[in-house]
Amino acid sequence: MTEFWIFGALLLALALLFVVVPLWRGAARNNAVVRDAANLEIFRDQVAEMDADLANGLLTPELYEQGKRELQARMVEEVQSLEASVPAVRNPLKVLAVALVVLIPLLSVGLYLKVGNPDALSGDMQAMLSGDALAELQQKLDAKPENPQGWLQAARSYYALGQYPQAVKAYDKLTQLVPDEAMLWTEYADAVGMAQNKSLVGRPAQLLDKALAIDPNYANALALAGTAAMERGDYPAAVKYWQSLYDQIPDKNSDAAKQVGQGLSMAKDFLAKTGGKLPAEKRSASSGKERITGTVALSPAVKAKADPQDTVYVLARAENGSPMPLAVIKSYVKDLPLHFSMDDSNAVMPRAKLSDASKVVLIARVSKSGDPMPQTGDLQGASGAIKPGAHGVKISINSVVK
Repeated sequence: MTEFWIFGALLLALALLFVVVPLWRGAARNNAVVRDAANLEIFRDQVAEMDADLANGLLTPELYEQGKRELQARMVEEVQSLEASVPAVRNPLKVLAVALVVLIPLLSVGLYLKVGNPDALSGDMQAMLSGDALAELQQKLDAKPENPQGWLQAARSYYALGQYPQAVKAYDKLTQLVPDEAMLWTEYADAVGMAQNKSLVGRPAQLLDKALAIDPNYANALALAGTAAMERGDYPAAVKYWQSLYDQIPDKNSDAAKQVGQGLSMAKDFLAKTGGKLPAEKRSASSGKERITGTVALSPAVKAKADPQDTVYVLARAENGSPMPLAVIKSYVKDLPLHFSMDDSNAVMPRAKLSDASKVVLIARVSKSGDPMPQTGDLQGASGAIKPGAHGVKISINSVVK
């Protein structure tokens, strides 16, 4: 908490410099300008009168020069007299500057205490102990280990200091004492990941599963679980976790929503490119009415360009709408002609199903690279627009992608 207030005070002082200093300097500058302008105007008027008297013969050149020297001397004396009296004058701009120095900190602190959440700072900030304090705390915990709050302070302090193996040990003890808290298992997973070269694969993912078993909607656990899934190439799982996280964000225009949305889009792209689909237990149940059956065959015109081990994808896309496939089936050239059956169980995403489309176009593609996205040299064929539930659809792979 102390670090927060010190940091806040520094920022406040910097802000005051930008507000108060110009006011203070402006006050002195404005006073000087007004005073000097008035004196200069008087001096000019009197010199002009003497010039007229000299021209009209009312003053001799000697008297003219003498009078001019007296005016200059009087002007100097006037300036010195006014400068001596300035400290006694209460300039409103300087008063405002002094008032701001006093009021801005008071109002800032008061407003924060009124509408802010000071208690929210106490957890993380107070948990981060210095090295000596942490060593002392560790000795106390070794002597009396039944202290969850102490282990939490130790774990977070070790983490903040970059001592990840020690943080892992502290979280291990903490989760033994408090086994039903999703937040602790999530922080535990994070610490283990940092300790194993910043990787969430393996044990961290297992710890995140425990966190989500306690609270399936815990945001931090969903975020890390999605990251772990992406790292191990499990794109369906990454989509599942990040979609759940995204759905919880009320303001879809917020920075958080945008960041999660970008990650979700990336996971969906990888999922589509690899021809993957969501785990069977999470896919939408198929009613059977949307099922499309048919045959994919390789045209003799392009047969020589295909290798038996080349990958074949059969994709269903909405006739009008997103190019993202609604359903995908994966096979190989050696299996052609392929008799296929496609329904909602082949969906790429649970929220974009074959049964939701009024009409779809089926595309059969021989991928030379194994990527479902079309590339130069791939072989391809397509059906016309058909309704879900159509049977006996025939697709001929008969062209080369340019």
